[in-house]
Amino acid sequence: MGTGDLVSVHPTELKFQFELKKQSSCSLQLTNKTDKYVAFKVKTTNPKKYCVRPNAGIVLPQSTCNVTVTMQAPKELPPDLQCKDKFLLQSVVAADGATTKDITQDMFSKEDGKAVKEFKLRVIYIPANPPSPVPEGSEEGSPPRASVLENGHQNMSLFDSVSRSLEDPKEKSSEAWSMISKLTEEKTLALQQNQKLHQELDLMKKQMSKSGAGGFSLLIAMLVGLLGILVGYLLN
Repeated sequence: MGTGDLVSVHPTELKFQFELKKQSSCSLQLTNKTDKYVAFKVKTTNPKKYCVRPNAGIVLPQSTCNVTVTMQAPKELPPDLQCKDKFLLQSVVAADGATTKDITQDMFSKEDGKAVKEFKLRVIYIPANPPSPVPEGSEEGSPPRASVLENGHQNMSLFDSVSRSLEDPKEKSSEAWSMISKLTEEKTLALQQNQKLHQELDLMKKQMSKSGAGGFSLLIAMLVGLLGILVGYLLN
């Protein structure tokens, strides 16, 4: 509770619920704890923005007086909801039995050496709709962490399946390469056998040319046997 010696002021700050395009009001209570009549006047640095009722009056001895301050509907949002507007409450001792009609501008002039008391008030904006706190759980009551873990497990399962799908072609590829290598070795071995048979045939031709026609039938039999062995090997 602030005090201007002659009157006490409550609250000591003007707090307005701030909402765009909507008026907001707050009240001041002036208390006169002296045995004298006290005249007061309320001034502001931004008179077009605020309406003060009453902006001047008399506080009777040992009594209170309420002052209502209304802020006009704001059209824009100030940075960080900070307000630089100020209010000044002036009070001075008035004649006994004085009324509001007896208040003049000269009563609050310090030029005549009058004891004019002053009390300053600042303006504070309060958000009308503060942001709601982040919910700790989902609608069913389960914590968000659970859903995160479930997503993690799903991602791991997907990763495993993809990994397996990538590994399967590798296994199949390795099997194919093994089969190709085996077939290549068999082909090489068959070619070697074929070359060996040709060499043997050449040798037999030379021997037959030396021994004459009598060995022709024997040569035919040997050739048929060798070809049979070669065909059987290739079929296997």
